[in-house]
Amino acid sequence: MSDDRLSTEVPPVGPPPGPTDGAAPPPEGKAIRFPDAREPDRMRTAMSWGLTILIALAVTFGVKTWLVQVYSIPSTSMVPTLLVGDRVVVSKLNRDPGRGDVIVFDRPANDPGGPNDPKVLIKRVIGLPGDTVSAANGKVLVNGKVLHEDYLPAGVTTEMTRAIKVADGQLLVFGDNRPSSQDGRYFGTINKKLIVGRAVLRVWPLSRIGRL
Repeated sequence: MSDDRLSTEVPPVGPPPGPTDGAAPPPEGKAIRFPDAREPDRMRTAMSWGLTILIALAVTFGVKTWLVQVYSIPSTSMVPTLLVGDRVVVSKLNRDPGRGDVIVFDRPANDPGGPNDPKVLIKRVIGLPGDTVSAANGKVLVNGKVLHEDYLPAGVTTEMTRAIKVADGQLLVFGDNRPSSQDGRYFGTINKKLIVGRAVLRVWPLSRIGRL
């Protein structure tokens, strides 16, 4: 005899429990990790770092090109103010120095030097445009008056074979080591356009740090 009574069991609604695609369930106690949309984009981060580095290099190059630069002293022409190997900070903002300032400038064409000689020189400004510079009794004369050079050690003398007239746009420069300096007494005046900048600070060695 057939049993046509209705079943009292209610079938479950929705898909059967457990995965249906054959994938194994996650291990017990571990959460499923979903992609986080807030994670930083690696390409964007790399571009940001690259831009930061480029800006830093540009600033460094700009400072070196337009503001200041450090130079190493190559010769004895400025002894005892500057010794070989001393390092000085040069301000490139000052292209119109005054008398007594120490300047760095490109070697003039009338003093080409040898293949191993430095292409950039450092000397002290003695004559300004319109000055006539000469020497007598070991002293520098500017327009016939003795130039007081308190930056020179006692006993240092200056010899010149001729008076030098400084034209407009020119400067006359000497080294502090007068007996051993190849300077304006030999190659004449220099054009202001050759000036790199004014040496303002000696920074090395540490024992000799000081303003110039």
